[in-house]
Amino acid sequence: MRIGRHLSMLRFGLLGLLLTLSGLAYAEVEISQLSFLDRGYMDQQRQTLNDLSAIKLGRQFHGDRSNDLAILQTLLDRRLVRADQIKELQAMGVIMGDLLAKELSMDWVVYEDKAGRSRALRYQLTDNFLFPMTMISRRWEAGNTSPINDIYQKAYDIIAPVRQPLPFQ
Repeated sequence: MRIGRHLSMLRFGLLGLLLTLSGLAYAEVEISQLSFLDRGYMDQQRQTLNDLSAIKLGRQFHGDRSNDLAILQTLLDRRLVRADQIKELQAMGVIMGDLLAKELSMDWVVYEDKAGRSRALRYQLTDNFLFPMTMISRRWEAGNTSPINDIYQKAYDIIAPVRQPLPFQ
C-alpha cells in the first residue's frame, strides 16, 4: 500500500514538473528586431554566396524563386558547397529565407529562448516562425540531401494555412 502511494506521489510530482517546464519554455521566448550587426552579418552571407555563384556558375541571385532555388541546388549538386561548410549552408538559408519572407509576407526577427539566439522569420505578429538559416545546414550535416525545392515547399506549407486571405479572393 505504501509503495503504491509513493508511486502516485512520484507520478504527480513528475507531471507537475513537466507542466512547469513546458510553461517555462513558452514564457522565456523573447522576440526582437534584427540588430545592426545581425543585418550586416546576413548581408555578408548573401554577398559571399552571390560571389561564389557568380564566380563558379556565372549566375547571381535576383530574388526570383525559380532562379534562386535552382542556383542553391546547383551549388550543392556540384559540391561547391559541402555538408561540412556550415557558414555557407546557413548563407543558403538566408537566401531561401529572403524568398520565403517575400512570398509569405514574413519579417526577419531575432528569436531568443533558453536554447539560444536565432534569426528567424515571423509571420506578422503571430507565434508562427520559420528558421530558414538552419533548414538546409542541419539536413545536409545529417546526410539528408533533400532537394532545395522540397525544403522550400515544406516551409511554405507550414505558414500558408495561417496566412490571412487577401480581400476579394
